[in-house]
Amino acid sequence: MTEKVVLVTDYTWPTTAVEAAVLRGANARLLLAERGDEEELLSLVPQADAILTCFKKVSDAVIRAGEKLQVVGRYGIGVDNIAVDEATRLGIPVTNVPAYCLDEVAEHTLALMLASARNITHYNAAVRQGNWALNATRPLFRVSGKVLGIVGFGKIGQTLAAKAASLGLKVIAHTAHPENYAEQALNVEFVNLDTLFTQADFVSLHVPLNPTTRQLVNDERLRQMKPTAFLINTARGGLVDHPALLRALQEGWIAGAALDVFETEPLEAAHPLFAQPNLIATPHLAFYSEESLAELQSKAAANVAAILMGKRPASVVNPQVLELARWQHLV
Repeated sequence: MTEKVVLVTDYTWPTTAVEAAVLRGANARLLLAERGDEEELLSLVPQADAILTCFKKVSDAVIRAGEKLQVVGRYGIGVDNIAVDEATRLGIPVTNVPAYCLDEVAEHTLALMLASARNITHYNAAVRQGNWALNATRPLFRVSGKVLGIVGFGKIGQTLAAKAASLGLKVIAHTAHPENYAEQALNVEFVNLDTLFTQADFVSLHVPLNPTTRQLVNDERLRQMKPTAFLINTARGGLVDHPALLRALQEGWIAGAALDVFETEPLEAAHPLFAQPNLIATPHLAFYSEESLAELQSKAAANVAAILMGKRPASVVNPQVLELARWQHLV
């Protein structure tokens, strides 16, 4: 049997040993890109039977250059860095891992929320400089009894809602299909976006990035928020209009923001957002724990291995391609 090649565009963990072990079962080896830019990927992808990608862009051109390409797999949930439409046009399945870091992202969101509400980063810095004054920053208020607005109510949004309830937060949420959920059982009230941005003390984003959600949080939405409210984003950087957020933080439209994701990553250190004292930033790590990382690596690799072995993967974002004649052998 001819050995297959899986091109890994990028990864953020120490080794790819987990993926390599899974893919050995499909008689496949890893080909690791050094930079992951389009030029390099175009030079490597003709060798590849499959692609595994984390954050690097798998463009239309890269997919078209994959003469042997059978599957593109994403390390993670969102697939906005993959040219899914082009893959679909060429009959190539795109896989993802839709449920592997639910607790991690929900917990990180709550950590950012609490750090914002209690102004932890300010007091940490002040104490290190010998300033123990309690009134050195804005007034602090209790979190219990406040309103958490969750934009998007998939698995992560639901996990966050359950955890937030234990802190005494009232949870409101916006989703395209509220009829799919039982409000009373979830202890959540579903509202429209105008109501959510107007009423919430904390607005947390949990929707995928697509043409309809790009810059969902813009000048208009930020001006709807309370001046005491906080914006939290652990989903995708492109959901937020960064220049609008900068104005909101500088001019006091909102109390602050906590971002784990940015439109461009890494965002340059000199970016004016980082000069705002009412911003907390973390480096796109909400998904991370030792447990979730191992799960992510193994599940992403297993999806790719399944296609290479003639089996149906656990999660396909363009399932219509599996109806094509070339995939009728999958079991």
